[in-house]
Amino acid sequence: MHNYKKTFLVSCMVALASQASIGLIESDFRVSAGIITLMVLLFYYKDLTSVPTGILSGIMVYLLRLLVYYISWGNINDVIISYQQEMVVYIIYPIIYLLLLRGKNKDNINSAFFFMVISDFSSNFVEVFLRLSTDIYASLKEVVITLFFVSLIRSAIVWAIISVIKYHKMLLIKEEHEERYKKLLLLSSQLKTEMYWMEKCMDLIENIMSESYELYEKINSNQDRDSWGDKALTVAREIHEIKKENGLIIRGIRGITENELKDKSMDLKNIISILSESMNREIKRTGKDIKLIFNTKKNFYIAKHYYIMSIFRNLIMNSIEAIPEGKKGFVIIVSHEEHEGRHNFTVYDNYGGIKKETLKHIFSPGFSTKINYSTGEVNRGLGLSFVKHLVEKQLGGTVSVNCIEGKETCFHISISKKMLEEEV
Repeated sequence: MHNYKKTFLVSCMVALASQASIGLIESDFRVSAGIITLMVLLFYYKDLTSVPTGILSGIMVYLLRLLVYYISWGNINDVIISYQQEMVVYIIYPIIYLLLLRGKNKDNINSAFFFMVISDFSSNFVEVFLRLSTDIYASLKEVVITLFFVSLIRSAIVWAIISVIKYHKMLLIKEEHEERYKKLLLLSSQLKTEMYWMEKCMDLIENIMSESYELYEKINSNQDRDSWGDKALTVAREIHEIKKENGLIIRGIRGITENELKDKSMDLKNIISILSESMNREIKRTGKDIKLIFNTKKNFYIAKHYYIMSIFRNLIMNSIEAIPEGKKGFVIIVSHEEHEGRHNFTVYDNYGGIKKETLKHIFSPGFSTKINYSTGEVNRGLGLSFVKHLVEKQLGGTVSVNCIEGKETCFHISISKKMLEEEV
């Protein structure tokens, strides 16, 4: 429905632009700005289908011309057939352009310019032929030269407008990147401050451990009983100090992340781009043979994009860590679809599945089956509980998991459009 509305609006804009025209050659043939507007808008709105938009534009141009003529002269009988022939340009132009552009880079405006000239010339030549019929042969050379220069000038205008738009977009992207870089620097400096307090807490913890062990030794050996109370008071005082410092750290980090969450929204396409780059880099680092695939149909803006980034990063990392080294043919697929006012996401991998006896515990904090027996390192088991917290508590959604033991695992996340999507 959204594309239908956009197609109709574009067609109306083309029809209005077509009123700016000049007459050439000895006929009713006119060169208008309609084609210029059509090509610029088709290039800008890449989700529009060229041929249907061209056909509807031709119809709208025809109807508007009849309306203007009727208002001016009160009778349209003389131009009903003549104005119909102008519709041919808006139908033939996008067809020829698409045929010439097939398999080529559609974003390369320099190569597209050549195809625009050919499409413009061909569609105009067909219109002139229909208008002049056999009389065209008498002035064929003049017609060809005129139409060629018209096509060249009109295509050059389209090229210039699109180039300006692309340059403007590049400037906006550059400014956005610079702004984000400044914020990143500020964020880094703020986090370094919090790291200082964390290091200070580590020192306090070391002191407490030492004091506690010393107190334990004295109690165990029943020595220096008079100092036990002072030692216990010192331990309690330092624990209280750590509690205060920890509170400062939590408030500081929470303030940083909350400010970031109020930042400008991000669309799903950019989130996927960032995830794809970072997760593929992680896969390469592990040396595992894993193919990461993203299947998304609709692009939309997400206000709480940091939450979404964290959710999918944790789920993808969970799959990467579970998949063993040395084997091939593994795939992780992240999919999205919209249904009945909700955004539904899935994260699927084709490794192993989860054992039934552990399935009910996977969202519990601290639960983990990932142990590196060579180093003794145990995964903290916080990733999936964190995902559950973000989905259910922060975004008001649901998260569940289905698996076939020995074959595959699939996490399902459902969040309402109202909570997740931001209109821009």
